[in-house]
Order: sequence, then structure tokens, then C-alpha cells
Amino acid sequence: MILAIESSCDESALALFSEQDGICGEWVSTQIEAHRPFGGVVPGLAAREHLTNFFPLLEQLLKGTPRPLQNAPLARPEERVHRIVVTQGPGLAGCLALGISLAKALSLAWDKPLFGVNHLLGHVFSPFIPLFDAHFQENRQRYFPHLSLLVSGGNTLLISIDADNSIKVLAQTLDDAAGEALDKGAKLLHLPYPGGPEIERAATGDSSKYTFPVAFSETRELKFSFSGLKTSLRYFLEKLPPATIATEFPHICASYQQAVIDALTLKVKQCLAQHTFNSIGLCGGVSNNKALRSALKAIGDSHNIPTLTPFSQHTGDNATMIAFASYMAPEKLVPSQKFNLAFHPTLRLS
Repeated sequence: MILAIESSCDESALALFSEQDGICGEWVSTQIEAHRPFGGVVPGLAAREHLTNFFPLLEQLLKGTPRPLQNAPLARPEERVHRIVVTQGPGLAGCLALGISLAKALSLAWDKPLFGVNHLLGHVFSPFIPLFDAHFQENRQRYFPHLSLLVSGGNTLLISIDADNSIKVLAQTLDDAAGEALDKGAKLLHLPYPGGPEIERAATGDSSKYTFPVAFSETRELKFSFSGLKTSLRYFLEKLPPATIATEFPHICASYQQAVIDALTLKVKQCLAQHTFNSIGLCGGVSNNKALRSALKAIGDSHNIPTLTPFSQHTGDNATMIAFASYMAPEKLVPSQKFNLAFHPTLRLS
């Protein structure tokens, strides 16, 4: 049994994962309402909320939880846990520190080994969670080499993963992440936080009616850039009278969202042209976007390879993906030496 703790940004999350039965319980406390008035995550406020939220979550965990394969409570999980894993980075320094402090305290109190996990590794392996069953380890090799598209508010990466879990970053953004471009675009459109889902809800119009720039569309360089997209939306809106914006709003949102999707899928196609993969994975907070999921699945279908996506509750920051990453790639765990596990806000994926 693995206990996982996640606190890289504004979600406080715990999870229990069994290497035999899979997910045994997951608890998440979100801070969206606390940060909504500010239009984005406030680091100091996020850290304070973690301090408040983790104790009720831990209390719920200690009361036991129904198991997925047996309709019975999981008695005394603190006795069943054989290791504790915690997000070590990347993320907000104060938030990471609180999660690691909780992990250290439980490790000492329960006399359990403690390990650090890269937050991005959790995202990368999250599309495999729906595949978990009794025969998962026997069948997992068929999906590798695996191409992962990680799209969130802080990261946009294309990553290759081999059967031995060796990881190579093939492409990354030079500036804004795709999720950040959607959130900033939503702010320009006067949509509430979080902006990405609001743009998706409003994008009911013709996605080809307006053209927004797609960076590196004329080159085979594996790079992303989204800062120019946000700027182009600002200049575009400045030229339109309010009445026109109101009338064209569904088309503007659809066209802006499509520019983000086109930038992402273009580089996926180029990766598939340059390398051989047995599957594609979509992960990160933006992976909940239905239009992006559909576009990526179409690419996978055209190459006769499966496109893997996480359960919706595992697209954002959550502890289940941290537990699952420690199960998928135990060799990448960072062991605590005398409980001196440190946080790394700018930790890279390797």
C-alpha cells in the first residue's frame, strides 16, 4: 500500500494505492473559490490553505475507505501503508514545503520509508491509470515507446518514454504554457477563473472563422510558444467594438482555442513522423479539453496506435498520479536520507 501526498500548487491531495487492487481511496481539497477573486493562484494564500485543508483530509483517510474490489472498509490504513511518497517539485515553494512537512511527520510517526516524486512524472504516467488491472504489468510493454503530451497551466512538453522508463524531453515551450495562454486569453475575454474551462464552454462557434498565429508552424523545430497568441488576441479585441465582440464571442473563443490545439497537434504529428511510438498519451490539466482529446485521438487513429487519456479526476493535480508514478517507475523515486527530503520548485523531468 502506497500513501501519496500532493501539494505542488492549489490542491491539497492524499491517495492510497495498492499494487494489487489499484486505487483504494483519494481525497482532494480544491482552492478555486479562494483564488477566484484574484484571477489566479496566489502563492501565499495557497500555502495557508494547505495548512488548513490537509488535516481534515488526513482525518478522513484514517477513518478508512471503501476498497474498489471488496465492499468493505480498509481498516487502519496507517498500518497497511508500506511507503509514503510526496511531490518534491516542480511547484510553488511554500506549497511543496507543506506537503513534504506532512510527509516527514507521517514517516516519522508511522516509521515508514519516505520518497520524493517528480510532479511531472505523475502527470506523464496518469493516462495509464485507467488501464490498471491484475494483468497490467504483463501488458504494459505493448504501449512503449510512448509519446506523452503534457499540457497544463505551467508546462507544455512532448516526452518520449521507453519500456525501461527512460525519459527524453522532445519539445517544450519557450515562454507561456498552453494552459497559461488559455487562462490569460480568458482574462482578456472577461471570463472568470479558471479560464481554460470557461473558454471551452464558450467555444460553441466556428473555430475557423478567425485566424490566430500558431508559432513554429513553418518549421520542423520541436518547440512551442504561446506568448504571441495571447498578444494577438489582445490586439484583435482592441479593434472590435463591444457589440461585435458580444455577437462573435462563441466564434472568437472557438478560434482562439483551436489555435492552441493546432500548435499542440502540429508538433505531435512531427514527432510521429520522426520517431516510432506504440501509443500516445495526453495528460495535465488541459487534457480535460474535449476538443483537444478528440484531435489527439484522430492523430492516434491515423497512425493505428492507441491514444491514452487519464480519468478526468486525474488530469489536474492529484495524489493518485503521484502514487501511480511511484508504482510505474520505482527507480525514479528520491529516497529520504534521515528525513532530509528537500523540495525543488524548478525540478526538471529526466
